[in-house]
Amino acid sequence: MEPLKLTDLRSALIRQEETIIFALIERGQFCHNPPIYEPGAIAIPDFDGSFSDYLLQQTEHIHARVRRYTSPDEHAFFGDLPEPILPPLAYPARILDTGINVNDRIGQIYRANILQAICPPGDDGHYGSSATCDVACLQALSKRIHYGKYVAECKYQEETGSYTELVVAGDRAGILDRLTKPEVEEAVLERVRHKAAAYGRDIADESAGGGDHDPAAIQTIYRDYIIPLTKEVEIDYLMLRAEA
Repeated sequence: MEPLKLTDLRSALIRQEETIIFALIERGQFCHNPPIYEPGAIAIPDFDGSFSDYLLQQTEHIHARVRRYTSPDEHAFFGDLPEPILPPLAYPARILDTGINVNDRIGQIYRANILQAICPPGDDGHYGSSATCDVACLQALSKRIHYGKYVAECKYQEETGSYTELVVAGDRAGILDRLTKPEVEEAVLERVRHKAAAYGRDIADESAGGGDHDPAAIQTIYRDYIIPLTKEVEIDYLMLRAEA
């Protein structure tokens, strides 16, 4: 396994943070639009799921053809994807191939909690635009949350003995406690709020707001869902990594 440090990941984590903020704000310009999440509400030939799921599945099929999901930092929501038309790439061995995929959880939380936090209630009829934004949101959330594998690998390399001892004891609570850095999380949450507030603001008017979105809602999404799910991925990874 290649040596890996958190400083090596910093730029990628910052980019992912900005992608998530942008995607959530873009989705929030449309109403919740419940019909796109109800299977059968919009008739789709040869597909039994919802309209939002259909667009995500079709997007993943196209992306699979250009080898998106051969990358170790990408995770598909749907299986049975086509083979790439491009030749394979050789990726450096930076993390263990664990098969960890929490996209089902991400999708459930997105539909049950995140949409309500960022979207006005009701139905504005913008089904295609809303579902397109859903794809961007889900892919961005998935990439960031599963990047916890890289973060966990860094922490394992820094404190191999400590994490191995906790894994052998089956102490998931102890692993969570060791992973958690409150001061780092608070800095992330504050940075997210500032970035969300700045989005859409006229840079010539520093007193202007950042549009119709609520920066605190995006900060809460990070606090209540993105950070906890990322730590779950980290714990699952460490439980397997220490046994490898």
